[in-house]
Formats: sequence, structure tokens, C-alpha cells
Amino acid sequence: MTDQPVRGTDRLSGQSRSLRSGRTQGTVPRSVSRGRPGVVTRYADDQALLNTPAKRWWTLAAILVALVAPFLLARDLTHLVSTAFVLAIAGIGLNLLTGYAGQISLGHPFFMALGAYTGAVLGGVPGSVVWGLELDLSVVLVASAVVPAVVGLLVAPLAVRVRGLYLAVLTLGLLMLGEQLFKQWAAVTGGSGVGRAGASPVLFGTDLTTTYAVGPLIIRHETSMYLLCLGLLIVLAVAARNIARSRTGRSFAAVRDRDIAAEIMGVNLLRTKTLAFVLSSGYAGIAGCLYVMLIGRATPEQWNILFSIQLLAIVVIGGVATISGTLLGAAFVVLLPRVLEWAAQWLPFISTGSSGLLNVFQLQSILFGVMIVLFLILEPRGLYGLWHRVRTYAKSWPFSY
Repeated sequence: MTDQPVRGTDRLSGQSRSLRSGRTQGTVPRSVSRGRPGVVTRYADDQALLNTPAKRWWTLAAILVALVAPFLLARDLTHLVSTAFVLAIAGIGLNLLTGYAGQISLGHPFFMALGAYTGAVLGGVPGSVVWGLELDLSVVLVASAVVPAVVGLLVAPLAVRVRGLYLAVLTLGLLMLGEQLFKQWAAVTGGSGVGRAGASPVLFGTDLTTTYAVGPLIIRHETSMYLLCLGLLIVLAVAARNIARSRTGRSFAAVRDRDIAAEIMGVNLLRTKTLAFVLSSGYAGIAGCLYVMLIGRATPEQWNILFSIQLLAIVVIGGVATISGTLLGAAFVVLLPRVLEWAAQWLPFISTGSSGLLNVFQLQSILFGVMIVLFLILEPRGLYGLWHRVRTYAKSWPFSY
């Protein structure tokens, strides 16, 4: 009797062999995966958008809470949370460029302004000085993303030639140049110190400024804008998360970590960095259009370096290269002034005017600076990193490894 060569799969146990053969190839049998929900045998499962039951349930719960919130909150809080949604969209765009692709940018408000004024011209009401075409928001929002994206496409070849501090200075120069341009182009922006209103809130022929009754629910203007911003945030956040876990996202990460090594491995630096600028600019344009619609009026002076620092604070405090961290950072930055106003009545050195040692705006600026420094030193992944530590500890307790 001749010896037969023994294949590697013949040494596997019955359960292990079932992973290598038949219709269940690459999947874990139910009897094995029960009690071990984190076990995966395919890269597709590991890279899935919501790859665990806990993520799926928590995401569903968060969306349900967000849908119910505007019917329970006061009008000013509803407006404040809507602003957080819009800045989260802008922060996601900046995170794609700075967090994932590693391209430091201080000119993000410039692209927000392009989207805002594109929306104001196409969807706004014409006046004696300013232009306005009064188009529907379904057209305006698309144009508000396309115009900044095209400008980002034109700027990207210049930005690709530099990196680090030089890129930050280049984008800062773009921001200063845009501010002067917006001040002089009164037909589009309304002029320096005057400004103009944003696009009219009319979506698919429905006026969002009107109060509607849907069964027992009363949908006010603030609620309509809240739901619009929430819907766009969900769509754009999911799109950004899919980009981050795709081949494009891996190219972004390779360029961020070591661009020379990425180019040696076959990553096209020009195409990758240009795509990052285009995507970031498109996100900024949509956020700018929605932002002006929420605040009512925009002036050329508000798209400045302070606004850029606020957006960077959203990314750094929330978490660099994380989409969910950007949502946390936007909520923190937008809701912090309201929390400080509430705390002013209990803390004698804080005032809402000019009588105390510090007013709310000064304390907010101090806290932003301190939080950025502390997170950069102690927790580079921001609020998301803190949450990840807590979650990991809870999953591994009582073990320390």
C-alpha cells in the first residue's frame, strides 16, 4: 500500500474544515460564532460599515433619537443642533483632506463661502444690488457642491507641490485672497459689512418656512431645516465612511503616512491629493450653503481665520481621521457656548456681557486652545479616542489585556 500525500485541510477538525469547503466557505458556522460575535474570516466582513451587532443597534438608536429630538426640543435648541449638523458636514470634508489624506488646510472657510454664495445667487431673491435666480434647493445644493469642487480641482495642482507648513500657508493665503474678493464683489456677496441672505428654503416646490401638520405632529420651519440638515449629514457621513474604507481611502492614508513610500508602491500622488481637495471642497460648499440658510445672513468678513480655527478644533477635538469623532467634535464646539451661558449664573467670574472677569466668548476661546493642546498631547484621536478606550476597557474587563 503506497503512502498518500496528506493535504493540509485533512488535518483540520470538522468545524474548521467546514470553513474551507462547501457553501459556507469563508463564513463561521452559527455554532462557532455564537458567543463570539467578533469572529470574522473575510476582509469584507472586517471592513463592513457596521460590522458588529452593537454598532448596528447603537446607530439605529442614534438615528431614531435624532428624528424625535426636534419635536421635543425648544426652537432655539433645535436651531443650535441644526448648526452642529452643518458644521459636522464641513468637519467631515476637512477630515477627509487633513485627517485621512494628511493635507493641512486653513482655507476651508473659503470653499464654504463659495458654496454659500453659489446657493445665494442661484436660490436667493434678487435685489437692487445682488443677483438671485430663486431656483429650487434640489438644484442649488448640487451646484453649491460642484462649484467649490471645481475651484478645488483648479487649486489642487498648486497645493500638491507643497506640504506641511508650506501647504498651510498656501491655503491661508487663499483664504485671505478670497475674503478680499468677496468684499469687492457686491453683486454676489452684498458687499463688505452688508452681506446678503442665503438661498430660499424651497425644496421640490415645498416652502420650508411654512408650518405643516402631519397627523399629530406640527412641523415648524426650524424642524424642517433640522430634518434637511440631518438627512444630508447622514448621506454625506455614510459616503465619507465608505470612501475611507475603500481603495481610495487607503491611498489617502498611505499618502498621509509617507507620500514617497506610497508613490513607490504605485499610488498616484497627484490624483490622490487632487481627489482629496475636490471631495473636501464639495463637502465645504454644501455646508456653507446650509450654514447661511440657518444663520439668515452672511458677510464677507465672517469667512476668516477664526472660522478656520473653529473647524480645525472640530477635527482635533472630535478625532482626526474618524467620521464619528467629527460628529462629536461638532456637537462639542457648537453646544459649548450654550453650556457656558448656563454655567455663567453659577460661576461669578463668567458673565454674558462685559462686567465679569471673563465673558462667555473669551472663556470659549481659552477652552478651545486648552482642549486642542491637551488632545494633541494626551489623546491624538480626540473624543473618539476617549470613547474607544472606554469601550475597549468595558469589553475586556475584568482582564487587563
